[in-house]
Amino acid sequence: VQLQASGGGLVQAGGSLRLSCAASGRTFSSYGMGWFRQAPGKEREFVATITWSGGSTYYADSVKGRFTISRDNAKNTVYLQMNSLRPEDTAVYYCAASWVTGTREKEYDYWGQGTQVTVSS
Repeated sequence: VQLQASGGGLVQAGGSLRLSCAASGRTFSSYGMGWFRQAPGKEREFVATITWSGGSTYYADSVKGRFTISRDNAKNTVYLQMNSLRPEDTAVYYCAASWVTGTREKEYDYWGQGTQVTVSS
């Protein structure tokens, strides 16, 4: 599976962005999908995950209530809708695919290249 993340950019605090992650391959619908992020000088951290069917989602406490992960298996795409953005959300955001639905990096087998999100105060 190859993953291509897009949709990042510069936004003011309180604004919104929607990230997309397009996947190649016919087995996309078999994978759990996740979003992670890495801020400058920090380790990559879990943001959100969604099961292969889209029936279950899980979020990091820091984004719960503000971010929404979703997927469209017909389009081989997973999304991350980010609302009420804060300066501390500034990071490179990565999408990833996994045979399980987890919160740890090592559970994910395939990674996209990342897209930069910058939130100004």
